Amino acid sequence: MSKLKGVISHHEREITELRADRDLAIEYLKAAMESLDNPDDRAAGLLALRTVAEAYGGLAVVAAEAGISRESLYRTLSAKGNPTLKTLLAVLKTVGLRLSVEQENRVHA
Repeated sequence: MSKLKGVISHHEREITELRADRDLAIEYLKAAMESLDNPDDRAAGLLALRTVAEAYGGLAVVAAEAGISRESLYRTLSAKGNPTLKTLLAVLKTVGLRLSVEQENRVHA
């Protein structure tokens, strides 16, 4: 939190906006999760999921509800994290979302 009166960080503002607008949170996460396809750029998707988790209860609450230790969730949803499918599904479920599949634009022979 900033020491300047009335000033909040970008991250705090982002959390406030995501908490206030569920559709925005969904679109934000969908866009960021596309980065999970690229092994060199997975951080964006994991950090976005972390931000959504912070917006919908906080990491400690989400971890407890998902049956994951808080420390493990912090590590998993970091820039270098590598969540298991079980963890990813548990976190998504806890914040009221689910994983889905869409057809990729390119066609494979």
